[in-house]
Amino acid sequence: MKIKVCGLRDAENIKAVAALGSDYIGLIRYDLSPRYVNNLDDAGLNDIPETILKTGVFVNESAEKIQQLIDEYGLNAIQLHGNESADFAAAFKNKVVVLKAFGVGESFDFKQLENYAGSVDFFLFDTKTAAHGGSGQSFNWDILNDYHLDVPFFLSGGLSIDNLHEIASIKHPQFYGVDLNSRFETSPGMKDIEKLKKAFAIVKQYTTNEIRS
Repeated sequence: MKIKVCGLRDAENIKAVAALGSDYIGLIRYDLSPRYVNNLDDAGLNDIPETILKTGVFVNESAEKIQQLIDEYGLNAIQLHGNESADFAAAFKNKVVVLKAFGVGESFDFKQLENYAGSVDFFLFDTKTAAHGGSGQSFNWDILNDYHLDVPFFLSGGLSIDNLHEIASIKHPQFYGVDLNSRFETSPGMKDIEKLKKAFAIVKQYTTNEIRS
């Protein structure tokens, strides 16, 4: 079970999260987000171990700007959180790891993901909101039973210390990782390291139990 910690922007906070063993670190490049990283130079990306995938999070950004930031800051992955097409995602797939996020509600139709199956490495299922994520709200995970593609997915949206134990009830074969964000903060963009330590322990326990079963 992989762990992605998203919405980071402070260099020292990022270093502390990296020390926990996060697999992905998400840097939001959407200026309407309270976790927007205006200047990636301030994020101390050179101090992040190579084992951690530096992930730029974009909402309807131009391909040119995304490529510029990949080249300039050595981003290993991108997360497309807007209305990006399958062709748009495919243009980056063999350059970096590509995650395509979708907001999931009760009436979500997973058939719309079929066009993306060969264009992305992972899906990320978040709670449907107008703000493109970071709401701190979860969705009904039972709806994941309607997902039948072979593309692995990350679970996002309202994950917290209070409900993280419940991921053990998700038996989907493509459940690949969790995305931790707003419920693990002291303020927008600043992660609570003690809460994250507990979260990492819970996720690792879940993974160990899965291996044993």
